[in-house]
Amino acid sequence: MSYETILVEQVEGIATITLNRPERLNAWTFQMGAEMADAVLEANRDDGVLAMVFTGAGRGFCAGADIGDVFKAQAEGQSVGKNETPRDWVGLVRASKPMVAAINGAAIGVGLTQVLPMDYLVAAENAKLSVRFVKMGLVPELASSHFLALRLGFGHASELMLSGRTVQGDEALRMGLVDKVTDAESLLPVAMEVARGMGENPQASLRMIKELISRNASDPDLAAVQKRELEALKVCYASPEHAEAISAFLEKRDPDFKAARQKG
Repeated sequence: MSYETILVEQVEGIATITLNRPERLNAWTFQMGAEMADAVLEANRDDGVLAMVFTGAGRGFCAGADIGDVFKAQAEGQSVGKNETPRDWVGLVRASKPMVAAINGAAIGVGLTQVLPMDYLVAAENAKLSVRFVKMGLVPELASSHFLALRLGFGHASELMLSGRTVQGDEALRMGLVDKVTDAESLLPVAMEVARGMGENPQASLRMIKELISRNASDPDLAAVQKRELEALKVCYASPEHAEAISAFLEKRDPDFKAARQKG
């Protein structure tokens, strides 16, 4: 499918989705949000796709919402296009195949919050990250107040959101805002390797693990946590991918989970 604000490429099972408005540092628009969601849905439907990597064209990842196209129009009460009401991006990310962000430059505001629900964040050393909503008289969105507290703890999350300051790759790694930092040249290969390491596993288990993390990570009711795990295990025990894993182990060969899914 052809898009205007993103590029999609699939190489050996990894779908790379590139935000492609480099002249505006890939500033987010409602059209971009809709196209990203559509690309994710397509990747989820394609059994040849194991996982997804998100990155940005040019020197930025995503410099936040496009002030001219989004904020100014909203402030003046104008229409911002047919996609004014975006789909549940957070729900889509958490229900999808593994997602890894390769943050190659500035990730500001929604440029950062849109990747916080993803499974792993890799940043370039010179990447600049900020949840600077308070500087615009706004509050964080896309459940970022939840994900930041999970990632950083109460103190760091509060300080970042209340100050609106910008941090670079190494500091972001130290506080847990990102999971790995690399040089610019290694960024995409590293992100793709992480994505492949996740995506090569049974797809049904991957989806259920993501759901368990979403529901259990901040639930203090350990009985409810274990109940969800046991319910998911029952489904897994009956899955063709689990049967293939057992057969491959006994036969001392590599499992073929894709073939098992197709047979099932």
